[in-house]
Amino acid sequence: MKRREFTAALTLSLIPAFTGGIAFAQDESGIKDMTLGADDAPITVIEYASYTCPHCANFHKAVFDKLKENYIDTGKVKFIYREVYFDRYGLWASMIARCGGDMRFFGISDMLYDTQSEWAKGEPAEIAENLRKIGLKAGIEQDALDACMADGETAQKLVEWYQKNATADDITGTPSFIINGEPFGNANYEDFSKHLDSLL
Repeated sequence: MKRREFTAALTLSLIPAFTGGIAFAQDESGIKDMTLGADDAPITVIEYASYTCPHCANFHKAVFDKLKENYIDTGKVKFIYREVYFDRYGLWASMIARCGGDMRFFGISDMLYDTQSEWAKGEPAEIAENLRKIGLKAGIEQDALDACMADGETAQKLVEWYQKNATADDITGTPSFIINGEPFGNANYEDFSKHLDSLL
């Protein structure tokens, strides 16, 4: 999926970022990177992805679980996930995931990618309701979810955060990866692991 100007209005069912309990870098916007793995891992992998990108869903279904098992959980890779917003639906999904906090973020992300073809279709109000159901299923309390969906200020900060990061790392499509500071394209697990092994 290619980057394009984000022009969607931030007025319909906007969902905020949860701000507690996430232990990693925070910039002046107050938005935090979502991470997995050991801080002192020899390899740092940054993924740029959109919840509405089919290629991103495929990566998370076909590659990510093996990557987590063999590299992240074993202390070889620190993994940083950064959301890309090509449309308002990707933004809403991102904010639902962040509304769950650091303990639920990656689990909600899995739910979003696994059911992408189901929730990401229909009219805006229908998509917003689909995302609300995912949030509730993930265990977010109704009051917290309602507060999340009303927070346009945080939504705007997330868009600005995405644009700043994407510009700095020259991100033009998703999924894209930065591995130990160098760009790396989308790949199958075998090629991904081969490259990681070369850095160990």
